[in-house]
Amino acid sequence: MRPKDCMLQARPRRPNRRQIIAGGGASVLALSGGFTVAAPVMAAGHVFHDRHGTGRRMPGDPGVPGVMVSNGRDVVVTDADGRWRLPAASADSIFLIKPSHWAIATGPGGVPRIGALDHIDPGARLVDIDFPLTRQHESAQFEAVLMADTQPADAAELGYLSQDVLAGIAGSGAAFGINHGDVVFDNLALYSRYLSVLGSSGIPWHHCPGNHDIDRGAADDASSRDTWKANFGRRHYAFQYADATFIILDNVYYQGGSYCGLIGASQLAFVHNVLAQLAPDRLVVVSMHIPLMNYQNAASSADNTADRRALLGLLSTRRYSVSFAGHMHLTEHHYFGAEAGFYAASPHHHHVLTAASGGWWSGPKDTRGIPSADAEDGNPNGYHVLAVDGCHYSTRFVPAAGKPSVQLRASIEGPHQSSSATVRQADLGSSELVVNVFDGGPGSRVSYSITGLTGAPRVMQRVASTDPHVARVFARHAALQKPWMRALPSSHLWRAPLPPELRPGAYCATVSAEDEYGRRLGAHLLFEVMAPDMGT
Repeated sequence: MRPKDCMLQARPRRPNRRQIIAGGGASVLALSGGFTVAAPVMAAGHVFHDRHGTGRRMPGDPGVPGVMVSNGRDVVVTDADGRWRLPAASADSIFLIKPSHWAIATGPGGVPRIGALDHIDPGARLVDIDFPLTRQHESAQFEAVLMADTQPADAAELGYLSQDVLAGIAGSGAAFGINHGDVVFDNLALYSRYLSVLGSSGIPWHHCPGNHDIDRGAADDASSRDTWKANFGRRHYAFQYADATFIILDNVYYQGGSYCGLIGASQLAFVHNVLAQLAPDRLVVVSMHIPLMNYQNAASSADNTADRRALLGLLSTRRYSVSFAGHMHLTEHHYFGAEAGFYAASPHHHHVLTAASGGWWSGPKDTRGIPSADAEDGNPNGYHVLAVDGCHYSTRFVPAAGKPSVQLRASIEGPHQSSSATVRQADLGSSELVVNVFDGGPGSRVSYSITGLTGAPRVMQRVASTDPHVARVFARHAALQKPWMRALPSSHLWRAPLPPELRPGAYCATVSAEDEYGRRLGAHLLFEVMAPDMGT
């Protein structure tokens, strides 16, 4: 439940870079037109244990039962001998849904090779496809890296990504990673170099397509991912690891120059058919680019998913589910209940992830020559780690390599300040303690105490407002920011007025917080109250 004292309502925004590129968003009504497909052929084959590592079925290689195979809509399960059979239209690709405790081959960048056929010959009547698998151990307790909006526009920014983010992921022990889209900033020619750099992390990588991953010359949605498919494969698919099932979606619908957030009937059918094959207590993790909903502008068709109720309705059948998105370059937590179409006992958690590129790789450079890349909500750039234990999960935010490894920032804010750690006594009535919990949300709680002054900790209020720190950074370095950058209302900011009884002198404020998972965070802030004759 959202705290009663927190009103995080949709607020109008000036047109920004994403909205200009989106063309204001496509009309959802325009997406309901019919289409025709060629009569399907039948595809069939085996999923087998590749004991010899050749990729081809050899004598003695047994079939693997109970494995899902799909054409992007329908899902079938292999029989006791590993055999499968399903219809395939001419535009379909046939792909394997990797089962738990089995591995599949990967290509450049650790991208899994899940599809054996990307296009069905319309003249064919029967297509024979075999899928190889090799054994691998998968612990019920594992971690996965969650990135979003890596978004390099050129070779220099690709270098920033490598040094600032990927260097911290290498050697982390993560089982795999998921990039939630806007892999590059429209420059699709960077894909091959991106994959080369990504491969140095040493883990498999899955990818959701973003709005900056579109072939801009495409006439329609169907042809908008040709370059994507050549580098990353399927637009949507699923895979399993240990006791969890992961579903990758493409919810960026493109209409010749504009886009909107839409999953669409085909992908929803795929989700339904995958869920139908799962045990009821299995964790389901859904990844996409555009959020199901965002706090900044809930009316924007380019920044929200039009058919989110349909997806949430399907996930309502699951006891354990969570979903992730990117796109906003802001960090948000949403909890959807019956009012949003999710009818399970506990609300569905939808997490909008911090951008790896933060403020689009802009801002003043540090000693490494890498931009500060602060996000518009005051969050440092970075990534998240998803920790899974059976059917349970949690996430944690990891700041980029050049940032302090802290989870919150506290400052004193008021008029006439020369620093965020001093305040004039005359300004106490208009000054506040401001805390940005970088991965905070509706479930977080923040309080503070001041040594020698307060007794019990005093509760701070979560308020949708801009972070004064990042507003100052943007103002001081306006020429180094991307032109659309400005401080935006943050969904993870807490404020409290300073106690009026403060006298001139130095104080220590202790900030205590609980994050969305009940983990305790803390920080100390030393600040001074300045008497009129002390100066500032």
